[in-house]
Amino acid sequence: MDKPIVALMYDFDKTLAITDMQNFSFIPSLGYTPEQFWSETTKFCQKMDIDRVLGYMYMMMDLANKKNIKLTREFLNEQGKSIKYFRGVEHWFKRISEYGEEKGLKVEHYLITSGNKEIVEGTSIFKEFKQVFGCEYIYDEEAKTAKWPKTMINYTQKTQYIFRISKGLIESNDDREINEKTPIRRVLYENMIYLGDGLTDVPSMIVVKENGGSSIAVYKKGERDLVSHLFEDGRVNYICKADYGENSELDKVVKLIIDGIQIKASLEKRRQDIRKEL
Repeated sequence: MDKPIVALMYDFDKTLAITDMQNFSFIPSLGYTPEQFWSETTKFCQKMDIDRVLGYMYMMMDLANKKNIKLTREFLNEQGKSIKYFRGVEHWFKRISEYGEEKGLKVEHYLITSGNKEIVEGTSIFKEFKQVFGCEYIYDEEAKTAKWPKTMINYTQKTQYIFRISKGLIESNDDREINEKTPIRRVLYENMIYLGDGLTDVPSMIVVKENGGSSIAVYKKGERDLVSHLFEDGRVNYICKADYGENSELDKVVKLIIDGIQIKASLEKRRQDIRKEL
């Protein structure tokens, strides 16, 4: 019998990384401060009545062009090297996977971000994910520069990737099977854990929680009040400080959830054995 799969799904900005991924080196390379860039993006989105994620992707292309910076995949990959994470992030994935293995489970890590997939590709933790779902550009074949959004993931669109992970359909262009009824799921919803930092993750948190999985809102030290309402409103199962170190509150909570998944899997196996005996 195959091991039950546990899917840990993460937001990136302010969940794993301490701030927005573009803030570390991409925005400074344009000669802007993060505050200036995001303020200009907000004004542009309001003026054009455009989705904020599409808006920032446009602003990245437009401002890079004005600064004579070639917005290539390689350039964006390079920006991922300067990202700073919350404590313990870089060692988290291996440790949690090994814990799951000890419990007879297979742990898989997925990233679902409204940030740039190309920047994530350049990070030290990119290799830790089974799949990364993020915003991405199409590139001009000759100039190798970004010319159009290939994938755009805003806050409600994140939820489709939860369904894709459950069904084992990770190709974004598969828009048929994702909507068909699937009696057998590769990953049960109750075996899913979603980690995010706030309101932009609420749709995903609710989908996971209401289908029997666990949603966790993480917060920076001293900023618990920013997520406490998510727990009080029943939108998440837990809130934890964004500390991924061993024996942290988050570490203990995730391991307890994994323990619960293992117990449920063992009980289900016992029920199946009884059916066979009868």
